[in-house]
Order: sequence, then C-alpha cells, then structure tokens
Amino acid sequence: MRAVKNQNVVRHYYVLPCCLLLLNLCVELVSYKAKMIDDVLLRTLAIMAMVIFGGSLVGFVVAPGIGLLVSWMHRSSRQSWGGLGELFFLLMLGLAIFWLYYRVYILGPESVLPVGWQNPRGT
Repeated sequence: MRAVKNQNVVRHYYVLPCCLLLLNLCVELVSYKAKMIDDVLLRTLAIMAMVIFGGSLVGFVVAPGIGLLVSWMHRSSRQSWGGLGELFFLLMLGLAIFWLYYRVYILGPESVLPVGWQNPRGT
C-alpha cells in the first residue's frame, strides 16, 4: 500500500509538473512556428488548436507514459539499486527539462528544432 502511495506522490508532485513544463515548451515552439502565418486570426486559431491537441497528448499519453516508466523503474530499482535508480531517473528528467528551457528561452526556439523545421530568417 505504501509503494502505491509513493508512486502517486511522485506522479502528482513531480512527473505531472514536468509534463506540464514540456507542454509549455511545446507552446513556445508552436508560437515560434506560427509566426509564419501572416493572418493574426488564423495564427491565433492555429496556436489554440495545437495547444489543445498538445494538452490532450500530454494529459493522456506523455504523463501516463512517464508515470509507467517511473513505476517500472521503482519496482526494478527496489530489486537492484534500492531507491537510487528511481532517484537518478527523476534527476535526469529534471535536468533534461532544465536544459530544454535554457536552450529555448536563452538561445531561442530554433536551437532545439532540426534545421529543416526552423523558420526562414525574418519571421
């Protein structure tokens, strides 16, 4: 019973907020790509549609997927490494999100996009 409660605490207080941070990064990338749409009303509708889709994707796929990965690591790490394996995963997740935020907000959204996906200069 205690392991189930610990998994829910990790999911609610760490994994889900990390997924929401990833969603926020996706919103930033969508806003960057939407600058290619000249009509402001169409641009706004495109951003809203992509954010609704992204929110659904995060809520129904990404967050449960990371939650399953954390619970799988929790079980296997208890057998081999104790809590160290799960702690390492959670730290790496946090560091990866920090690194993405740094790149997007300091270096610009194009720093995390493949060359073919970057906006042409001037947009």
